[in-house]
Amino acid sequence: MRYAPKPEEELTGELRNFDFLGGHNNFCYKLYMNTKTKQSKGFTAEERAAMKERARELKAEARREDGEKAVLAKIAEMPKPDRVMAERIHAIVKASAPSLSPRTWYGMPAYAKDGKVVCYFQSAHKFKSRYATFGFNDTANLDKGAMWPTSFALKELTAADEKKIGALVKKAVG
Repeated sequence: MRYAPKPEEELTGELRNFDFLGGHNNFCYKLYMNTKTKQSKGFTAEERAAMKERARELKAEARREDGEKAVLAKIAEMPKPDRVMAERIHAIVKASAPSLSPRTWYGMPAYAKDGKVVCYFQSAHKFKSRYATFGFNDTANLDKGAMWPTSFALKELTAADEKKIGALVKKAVG
């Protein structure tokens, strides 16, 4: 039976020579395997929950469930400060780019074009962050020179912020 290490173990080896013909130069090298338990640096509970949410979303897409309902349900689950911002962003995105389809993406409200997410809203509560995020994926047409922002931290939405988000969403859709 072969030894199969547990996922949390790290294998290290050392080479030792064994002179077994009484001083002759015939050596046999044997590898000694040592196991060291390592602290798991895997995904956080929030990240695992987001991945499970994504799996549910893919199944819902296959069943052709309504993305608008899913987005509104996710917004309704948010704590009040994030929910207020998410509702405003939802309205801004729908008004600025009616061609985008609302859907959830890793449990977050998102907006897609041709099945690919263009922009999304991440609640501060989702990953225990100090601010919410409105971001764009690489499918967004926001390129400006060699460097440009792809996400924005939000603590509140002002009229100027709403106007800027609307303009960015229009530009992202192209």
